[in-house]
Amino acid sequence: MGGAEVSLEHLYKVFTMPEGKSSKLAQIEQHLSDNLAGFLSQHVVTSVKSLEQIEKNFAEYAVPEQPEFVSQHAANLLDKLVANSVNTYSPTFIGHMTSALPYFHLPLAKLLVGLNQNLVKIETSKAFTPLERQVLGMMHELVYGQSSDFYGTYLHSANHALGAFCSGGTIANVTALWVARNKALPATAQFRGVAYEGFAAGLQHYGYKKMGVLSSKRGHYSLSKSVDLLGLGREQLLTIDCPTQRLSAEKALSVGKQYQNEGNKILAIVGIAGTTETGHVDPLDELADVAQELGCHFHVDAAWGGATLFSRTYGKLLKGIERADSVTLDAHKQMYVPMGAGMVLFKDPNDSNAVRHHANYILRAGSKDLGATTLEGSRNGMAMMVYASLHIFGRQGYELLINQSIEKAKTFARMIQSNPDFELITAPILSLLTYRVNPEALQDKINRMPQLASALNLELDQLNVSIQKQQREAGKSFVSRTRLQTEKYNSQSITVFRVVIANPLTTELDLQNILNEQLTIAHKTKMWQKLCAKHKKAE
Repeated sequence: MGGAEVSLEHLYKVFTMPEGKSSKLAQIEQHLSDNLAGFLSQHVVTSVKSLEQIEKNFAEYAVPEQPEFVSQHAANLLDKLVANSVNTYSPTFIGHMTSALPYFHLPLAKLLVGLNQNLVKIETSKAFTPLERQVLGMMHELVYGQSSDFYGTYLHSANHALGAFCSGGTIANVTALWVARNKALPATAQFRGVAYEGFAAGLQHYGYKKMGVLSSKRGHYSLSKSVDLLGLGREQLLTIDCPTQRLSAEKALSVGKQYQNEGNKILAIVGIAGTTETGHVDPLDELADVAQELGCHFHVDAAWGGATLFSRTYGKLLKGIERADSVTLDAHKQMYVPMGAGMVLFKDPNDSNAVRHHANYILRAGSKDLGATTLEGSRNGMAMMVYASLHIFGRQGYELLINQSIEKAKTFARMIQSNPDFELITAPILSLLTYRVNPEALQDKINRMPQLASALNLELDQLNVSIQKQQREAGKSFVSRTRLQTEKYNSQSITVFRVVIANPLTTELDLQNILNEQLTIAHKTKMWQKLCAKHKKAE
């Protein structure tokens, strides 16, 4: 098929709005919408192709020389991209934190793209800027619960910010620690501050050898990126073993004191409200006490679990989060907003000034330009999606969604425990849990002869990796896998299935079918037969 003509007239048509529903562009738009709706009703993987096969569709490295008709390109997208995408809407896709979205986001996305606002400055986001500030205020009130006078003073203040919108939890965590670093090495009469003179000069001025960040080993990998980016060095991310899946405040205090006694400075303690692997919540209240004793910043990474605060029943699990200096939240997780809606909130509205930047042509002093205190410059208006969701769901709607996810996860845990060939590894605190296939006979043997656990766990690791891969490749359902240290096995790392219950459309029947599929796969593997045969011989 030939390409489109290369002319300004043709290009102008690409930029203009379709004249009506019968126009070619309008028909293409409807065709794409219909195909997307069809795709979202399919299994996790609609077209079973290997990554290597899909890569062949995207192997051409030269920029196309001639324009392509929109209709032709749309057909190519449907064939090459949509057909081979992962259907995160599927109720049997329960392996990651990306889930189904409410359908109202599709037309809202069209509005967002159509307006094409840039949140870096007022001149390109006159209405979106106050909207974003309001959303940050709503989330700040959810976490910190300050007075109406407080929000009246700071919500739209040109000289303060209650937080910053960003593309996700990684940028939010970097921003929080960026603020913490600049506050920890501030200007004095003899020192212009770390923002001007640099990190090495700051350490020298204040007499510190090194500066570190404390977290559990369940901390998100963005923390490693943060200490790297901010100049602390990856070795200064002090991670503590947590076989209980929670950071021990006692261990954190001990490690922190030892570090500071050696002439170093703890920059921040990071507590986690909803760990990525298991959904556990660190003892935030106790960690706030530790941060106070060490004289450091207290940051809470609540990218996953922050939305639990909507629930009056389960929000109590995050007790102490209100004492954090900063908090990370991801609306594209349990708030059911499209990807790219992260936030960092600051308890003190002055904290954002620690990273304030100005420029002559933009971000002028005294303006309300959001880019003055955000790491990212040009950004789209994803706050609009959060704004819409907060109004369409309301706190009570979110409470119902959060409650049912946690309760469904507890139901799934009971289903696992009721089957003798499964082993529940971490029970759900929020809506995540881990488990593995472990034949009943082997579980009994491990209980009777714990000295054999280490060797048997290595064999069970191979079995569970095989099952997870085969289930993923079959495309009907998906659970992820990870490796965990557990108290039960003397901190030995074992391979487990990881499940995230977030999709409201996931039913108990879906969950039972996933377990049935795993056992069916297991029974067909040589590894299962070998393990069971070996056990029988030992008997």
